[in-house]
Amino acid sequence: MTDHVRIGVLGASMIAPSAVIRPARSSTVAEVVAVAARSAARAKAFADKHGIARVHGSYEELLADPAVDAVYNPLPNGLHGKWTLAALEAGKHVLCEKPFTANADEAASVAKAANASGLVVMEAFHYRYHPLAIRVAEIIKSGVLGPLRHVEASVCFPLPMFSNIRYDYSLAGGAMMDAGCYAVHMARLLGDEEPEVRSAKALLRGPSIDRAMRASLRFPSGHTGSVHASLWSATVLKLSMKAIGENGTLSVLNPLGPHAMHRLSLKLKDKKSTETFGKRPTYAYQLDAFTGAVLHGKPFPTTADDAVKNMTVIDSIYRAAGLPLRQPTP
Repeated sequence: MTDHVRIGVLGASMIAPSAVIRPARSSTVAEVVAVAARSAARAKAFADKHGIARVHGSYEELLADPAVDAVYNPLPNGLHGKWTLAALEAGKHVLCEKPFTANADEAASVAKAANASGLVVMEAFHYRYHPLAIRVAEIIKSGVLGPLRHVEASVCFPLPMFSNIRYDYSLAGGAMMDAGCYAVHMARLLGDEEPEVRSAKALLRGPSIDRAMRASLRFPSGHTGSVHASLWSATVLKLSMKAIGENGTLSVLNPLGPHAMHRLSLKLKDKKSTETFGKRPTYAYQLDAFTGAVLHGKPFPTTADDAVKNMTVIDSIYRAAGLPLRQPTP
């Protein structure tokens, strides 16, 4: 592997076509070459639909395939850590869907293995690789807003299908895991520091499953923060982030999907400006970053160490809300 990354997909996942299969078709350095599922028949049906050459009837078979350089791990949350570790043991680079693991302790174990392996392990926060998020980071780092006062991030979308795995505690489900991991990551980006969780309140689907969550944060420099995540609540759809500083406000509409409607607004004391970006999907930029790291050692922000920090905040939110931490699926 010198100029090409051959990717295998763990699981016949609904997100895989958007996340890696279609972006790889327009890439000159990436190719999805294999898929594995819980049964060979399921894997073959997925491969036939998406034009994937190699089919494996188990995840172990795919990891043993010498024609695979890297794996995309879109399995249920509770299986992310287990199969990322297995991929590293097999010598494969990993693009792991968010949230990285079931909890922070598991994330720390995976990060330790990732750092020792010399392989690329990237958490798939695709939004972070789009020019919109890069521009947000530039504005925050520039100090143009002045001392920060408050940051907030909301990721709320409707998912009333309660049999969905995102409502399954045994698979490390919950609104804070699947939507809130984004909101926490965005708040950390805007706040430019690691926050302390001051309080949290959940709306429940079951005894241990949050269908929505709100949390209040405080950052070491004194500014406050809030995150709001929902899979089913009165807030049907809200995708936004905002940073309020002494000198002005940065607002972003739809930071997750800039290939659709999106907008960055900057309001300072003496001027207002609005920016939009191209329609190239966030996932295409993410694949560029992943292949760049694998082939050329290029740095990237959503590392395993960063994932530990994100999971630490998520765990703190669950504790503050009086809910149990998510656990790895056996």
